Amino acid sequence: MTDAKDHEDQGSRDDTGIEALDAVFQPVNRSDCPGLAVAVALDGETIYRKAFGLASVQHGVVNTPATRMRIGSTSKHFTCLAALLLVEDGKLDIDAPATEYLPELPDREPVPTLRQFMHHTSGYRCSLDVAMTANGDARQPDGWTLKTLARQAGRNFEPGQGQMYCNGGYHLLSIVIDRVAEMSMEDFLKERVFLPLGMLDTEGVPSDESVLPGVASLHLPTPDGGYRRGGFFQTDIRGEGNLVSTVDDMLIWLAHMNGPKRVGSESTWSQMFEPAILDNGLRSVYSFGLQNHQYRGVDVIHHAGSVIGGNSQMLTVPQHGIDIVILANGMNANAQELAWQIVDTILGEKLAEPKPEIAPLESYTHLVGRKYHATSGVLVGFGELGDRLGTSFMGTPYMPILRETPNGLTAGFEHIALGPLVFDNLEPDADGNPPEFISYSESGNTDTLRLLPEEPIPSAASGPSLTGNYFSADAGADISIKLEDEDLILTIRGDYSGTRKFRIEIYSDESVGIRNLDDPTAGCAMVVRNRDDSGRVLSFEIDTVRSRHLRFDRTGDVA
Repeated sequence: MTDAKDHEDQGSRDDTGIEALDAVFQPVNRSDCPGLAVAVALDGETIYRKAFGLASVQHGVVNTPATRMRIGSTSKHFTCLAALLLVEDGKLDIDAPATEYLPELPDREPVPTLRQFMHHTSGYRCSLDVAMTANGDARQPDGWTLKTLARQAGRNFEPGQGQMYCNGGYHLLSIVIDRVAEMSMEDFLKERVFLPLGMLDTEGVPSDESVLPGVASLHLPTPDGGYRRGGFFQTDIRGEGNLVSTVDDMLIWLAHMNGPKRVGSESTWSQMFEPAILDNGLRSVYSFGLQNHQYRGVDVIHHAGSVIGGNSQMLTVPQHGIDIVILANGMNANAQELAWQIVDTILGEKLAEPKPEIAPLESYTHLVGRKYHATSGVLVGFGELGDRLGTSFMGTPYMPILRETPNGLTAGFEHIALGPLVFDNLEPDADGNPPEFISYSESGNTDTLRLLPEEPIPSAASGPSLTGNYFSADAGADISIKLEDEDLILTIRGDYSGTRKFRIEIYSDESVGIRNLDDPTAGCAMVVRNRDDSGRVLSFEIDTVRSRHLRFDRTGDVA
């Protein structure tokens, strides 16, 4: 490792600007909880470099700017670069069908390409999402991800027909890089990228069980105000999010990204910044592990990372020479939002547009507490978040993601790594009631959502048709549904998990919600697909944010 520098390192720069940035981080300036490290450069010169909180609550070790942390999905553009370097070497074709390099995958037409894995347009379900659905946080063995993706008979959409964040695609890309480079992707990146650029504290670490010098612990808060250890539940996290780095190394990287290139050709870097275009003509903000769009009238390039017990953000504003890196290890802070605050603070009046505002609650009070569902599986709810409209998508907690635009309420891909999502025709009827139907678009594909009853149907009335045992080969999981007292309880057991229980909320013959008994704010959606002549359910599909149409078929009745 490189030598640690001072806890603070601002030199003799403008005190007023430093104080303004200090104000951004004042809420996280604590010594009794996990924290973060931040570094900001202007025209290649570091103007702000600080750390807050503890690298280890257990041992009372403080974070420093030299503390190494997981960067999570910020790793993804490095994975793409590795693949494109192999293209330069003449060893890889990213537009070839993925089965040419991964014969384990189902040879089902159309076969996605490696480029579509990079763009999140492959249609594959997200393996991390499937794992959480089937196994919760149980530890899966090495090789589980490839095995899971290889057995998928269904998918979210046809390749190129949509865009949905998919960690599994990047895991598969890592395996391809291993095979073509004839060395691990982690060693390839070290040899071709990190060592040449002097990023000596950056490396790929597939398991959070590894003990490494200078790496901060990940922390998850507990209800009693304490913490438990964070970390991925898999030991083979790869190009989807396995890099460990420092704010200093990441500033080296951003300087290279925005300056003369020592790694990668002009063609490679042109592709790195070129957004995906879907088959329907929609031009995305997502390129090769990077997001490219405007913020308040200026062009930004960035990618965030979320891990279990931490988060990060890497952001650059090329036309103003601003580079920002924030790495957090469990503090109750959003690295993405802090990065936007830094941009606001540095540029101030140079920003031509106002801050993007979440849809105001006062304009949408008729939607509060109501849910909408489509036969395609999309479940949306609306709620109150202070004076702003909150949105629940596929059973998530309410999120402040929808903004008012000429097209309706919109959440861009950069806000939720999905979509963009667009909702229209939201006006109340003549009596002030919510509309019976609203228009919905996801990745440019339109749908209609129907209003669900305000209260679930009592389980005793319609629950017996659902009770039974079910199995999904795609999820690798069994489900049992039983009436327990007055509740309909769903119990799921995956490949490597114990059992987890959910409470079912029935809204119509087709629309069903599922709530985690351990965390009532978390859940997903269910669509009943088939019934026999007596009304007994024969199959249903479970839909989550990143995995759709997971089909479960009845295997028998419960005892």
